[in-house]
Amino acid sequence: MKKIQLEILGLSSSQSQTGSFALVLGERDGNRRLPIIIGMFEAQSIAIQIEKINPNRPLTHDLFKTFAEQMSVNITEILISDLKEGVFYSKIMCTDGEKEFELDARPSDAIAIGLRFGVPIYTVESVLSEAGIILSDLEEEDEESEEMAVKSTSSTTASSSKEPLNQTSVDDLNKMLNEALEKEDYERAAKIRDELNKRN
Repeated sequence: MKKIQLEILGLSSSQSQTGSFALVLGERDGNRRLPIIIGMFEAQSIAIQIEKINPNRPLTHDLFKTFAEQMSVNITEILISDLKEGVFYSKIMCTDGEKEFELDARPSDAIAIGLRFGVPIYTVESVLSEAGIILSDLEEEDEESEEMAVKSTSSTTASSSKEPLNQTSVDDLNKMLNEALEKEDYERAAKIRDELNKRN
């Protein structure tokens, strides 16, 4: 099983789901992006760690780290291992120095914990080929020129079709996908991608 390393590219607030965020992961040596919709608490925990902010009291993921360290358990990597019916699954790979073991976790929790341990995030080709979004060379250059930041997107996609996605043609869906990517509306891009995957 070949693993593909990912990096966090951004975090943007959801346009349609109050309290949800789109976490955008990028293929380290490629041009595919993997948007994952996560909850507000997990988004806050990830943002705090990226920005190196020390909260007054430890969050749940900080507590997990402290507990693991007290028990002499170290985290070695995070693996987004599967995608079933639109739901991502992940594993936290651990070791106590003698044996290795894994814990099942939601990707948002796994990534928040992985950031605290400074470990790499991986996925597998089957997940990236099914749920990844490919950027054109031009879009990739634009993204690489930006600093990695936690950002909140307040604009809505003006070109959004009023028709439900399931009644939109494949050609129109592909156009809408490109427009969503240009506007960095990764949440909408993920929904369009899911609809295209249903058609294939």
